[in-house]
Amino acid sequence: MKFTRKANAEWKGSGKDGHGSLTSGSKILDKTAYSFHTRFEDGEKGTNPEELIGAAHAGCFAMQLSFLLNEDNFTATSLDVDSTVTFEDGAITKITLNLVGDVPEIDAEKFQQIAHKAKEVCPISKVLNTAIELKVTLKKA
Repeated sequence: MKFTRKANAEWKGSGKDGHGSLTSGSKILDKTAYSFHTRFEDGEKGTNPEELIGAAHAGCFAMQLSFLLNEDNFTATSLDVDSTVTFEDGAITKITLNLVGDVPEIDAEKFQQIAHKAKEVCPISKVLNTAIELKVTLKKA
């Protein structure tokens, strides 16, 4: 399978005082605001590259894990993935994926094994040049 996706970033002004907008090909982001303040400070409405990477990584990982579970004849009731992106000294230094899964009839060891494989083969994990930590919790039925 091969496909492409597109997005656009528009920036106006200086790095600190300027502002920009992000638009995705699907238009789910449609001139969504971002700025120095949304990236490095709190309180202003808008997004930032790190939270978008976190969302993309969490979403990709959850979907990849679902496929791998299906290959072993398991179907998740839910896979809840929080992604924490750590930015230090001009670089993303770590991403922590915190997974809580509800998967009927799977044991904790098998769930851990499949989750760690999903982390390794997830396309977003593969493209990131940073440490990726995975914390796994399986809900008890």
